[in-house]
Amino acid sequence: MRISIALAVAGVACAAAGQTTPERPAIGFNRWQEDWSVLADPDLRTEPFDALKYIPLAAGDPASYLSFGADLRERYEANDAPLFGTGKNRDQHYVLQRAQIHADLHPDAHWQVFLQLEDDIAPGKKPILPVDKSPPDIRQAFVTYDTGFADGDLKIRVGRQEMAFDLQRFVSVRDGPNVRQAYDAVWANWTNEQWRVISFWSQPVQYRDTQSIDDVSNSRLQYGGFRVERKNVGPGSLTAYYSRYEADGAHFLDAAGNERRDNFDIRYAGQWRGLDWDYEEMTQTGHVGTKSILAWAVGSRTGYTLGELPWTPRLGIQADAASGDTKPRGGTLGTFNPLFPNGYYVTLSGYTGYTNFIHLKPSVTVAPERKLTVMVATGLLWRETAADAVYVQPNIPVANTAGHGDLWTGLYEQLRIDWTMTKNLSSAVEAVHFQIGDSLRAAGGRDSDYLGVELRFGW
Repeated sequence: MRISIALAVAGVACAAAGQTTPERPAIGFNRWQEDWSVLADPDLRTEPFDALKYIPLAAGDPASYLSFGADLRERYEANDAPLFGTGKNRDQHYVLQRAQIHADLHPDAHWQVFLQLEDDIAPGKKPILPVDKSPPDIRQAFVTYDTGFADGDLKIRVGRQEMAFDLQRFVSVRDGPNVRQAYDAVWANWTNEQWRVISFWSQPVQYRDTQSIDDVSNSRLQYGGFRVERKNVGPGSLTAYYSRYEADGAHFLDAAGNERRDNFDIRYAGQWRGLDWDYEEMTQTGHVGTKSILAWAVGSRTGYTLGELPWTPRLGIQADAASGDTKPRGGTLGTFNPLFPNGYYVTLSGYTGYTNFIHLKPSVTVAPERKLTVMVATGLLWRETAADAVYVQPNIPVANTAGHGDLWTGLYEQLRIDWTMTKNLSSAVEAVHFQIGDSLRAAGGRDSDYLGVELRFGW
């Protein structure tokens, strides 16, 4: 928050000196992180409705202001074989619409009050799931206190909020589906130049689609933990965290009861010259009912960008794996729980869950122009164990696959195009063709095709 004052003062000074003024903030993935105090400089108020983006509250204090904003996401999806055609619903064509408005209040440099409302509809989709539709409800509503502490910066945030870690493999805001995931939580983090330490406890929000303002959280589903991040460990950053997942009345193929899962995670990510990497491993222990838990997952993305070539191609390889239950009638559950995964880490099609799988995905990404990227990829998929099921997003087992068939699941081809059209408008197209293996075909499945076309507007 103190940076806000510095930026505003620097903007006035730069203008007086005839230098470049600070830039307007970009529309962010997390709207509450945007700092509109720079609009205290009148020279930056160049867009329509800037009077609503920055409403000063205290004369002489640029960090005291109120800001409004809005987001609209429209996505058309076609999926000719949900659950690979093994369920009741076959060829589907529908629209996912997410509309959000927010108010961001900064009484001074230390306090923030953020309120965001959301309305989600899914015309044409059947069945309607909790991640598809939610009448107008509170998506986020929290208070943050920010202050200097022990040669660093301390933030304490209380209320309904979104949170995500790293590439959002296991803890995400679930941006892929229509209804994003929020958490009723207490969050504290301390940062300095090299370290970041986080502690939090939450009750993840459970979504309903019957009436407005009916989303709930309760002690039947809880998640929290402690996390440490260190920059400049060699050419990258090292992160480790412990978290606790508690869900009453959990159900797995071979276990049921109250789930108490301890998660131990370590990640190393960075860049060096043209090379980039992101490696993560999670081990899970605990119990579900009377069964103990021993499960694991690994995720990796590695790439090399050929910056001297036209379109700066990036050659990438993604390798992931997660355990399944090797002995369904034993005393230990080996099925990995992906917790709160995003909907786009593998593909947006939802054909693959982060449970009982081995995934290898080479890709090529090019940028024909600065705001346009094109990625083509092929994914190869196996089960970690044929004793457990094939799973689709997030961790739904495909009927009649557990204990049947071999390890090979299938392969897919993926095309994704992202285009930032203006600073307020972006678009994306994703197409996936999944060729199933014999195990899925024996379970009644068939090859599957997905198409998604998306427009995003942010103000």
